Amino acid sequence: MTAPHPTPAQPALAAYLKSQNASAEVAAAVEAIAQACVEIRRVIALGPLDGIMGVAGAVNVQQEEQKKLDVITNDIVSDRLSACEHVAGFASEELPTFDVTGRVGGVLVTFDPLDGSSNIDVNVSVGTIFSVLPAPPNAPPALEDFLRPGREQLAAGYAIYGPQTNLVVTVTSGVVSFTLDGDDVWRLTGEQLSVPAKTSEFAINMSNQRHWAPGMVSYIADCLAGAEGPRARNFNMRWTASMVADVHRILTRGGVFLYPWDKREPDRPGKLRLLYEGNPMALLTERAGGKATDGTTRMLDIQPTKLHQRVPVVLGSASEVDTVAEHGAR
Repeated sequence: MTAPHPTPAQPALAAYLKSQNASAEVAAAVEAIAQACVEIRRVIALGPLDGIMGVAGAVNVQQEEQKKLDVITNDIVSDRLSACEHVAGFASEELPTFDVTGRVGGVLVTFDPLDGSSNIDVNVSVGTIFSVLPAPPNAPPALEDFLRPGREQLAAGYAIYGPQTNLVVTVTSGVVSFTLDGDDVWRLTGEQLSVPAKTSEFAINMSNQRHWAPGMVSYIADCLAGAEGPRARNFNMRWTASMVADVHRILTRGGVFLYPWDKREPDRPGKLRLLYEGNPMALLTERAGGKATDGTTRMLDIQPTKLHQRVPVVLGSASEVDTVAEHGAR
């Protein structure tokens, strides 16, 4: 069977960034991350052949066991950002503190180099998440420069490594999707992604139900009651244990993603990180017409107090996020 005739090439990433009037600093940072994601895609694809699967034998700052690919992908992104002339500093989920490049001005970047890495050994979609923030104009970056509320992000996005490799980005407005072609060029394949306001699909780890707060238990119980229950319709449940994969599905066809507070660690607000996961995914979701909260408070209005601050996450279709808030769930 012959391959279908290729469609005309869509605008590449650089052309899109120019069309959005992205500053030179933001454009350079996004392109550096995009090139890192090309490298990461190759490394992931060849992982079993190169002997780089499995654990690294170390624990990161999050007290999580690192995979070998966590370390490798962190180095790939760090190296690209260090070489980018407009990046003054960056912070990673895998590093104990932020790094500075010796430059002043430009932008800062926070990133999760390999979201969902627990799935890597079973060949389930994983991803890279990033956020771009303004750097101080006349001084080297300090901790407080990274601790900005999410509404101050200059750009955000993620790459998802699955059957196709996609890059989903928001810069000045809207959310678009690129697909990596056979020549390692990002081609625009999805314009103005939009989250439907209403959904009948939720993504949550049901095995933790006994540990949730009463409001979350009540919300999920109403969904599971289906057409005969208070919601008067049937719901589907999805969960991949990869935030990128679950959020990508929501940006593509709707739904709500929930990672709530857990009483096993009552003093820890949530599991996901505000700067590396919560804020960039919240900006993408809002720009696509959805909502993102910690259960009650708008995610992008939360003032960070720590580099690795954790937060409960509820994001997706606007009406469903509102319903979660009505239950007082977080």
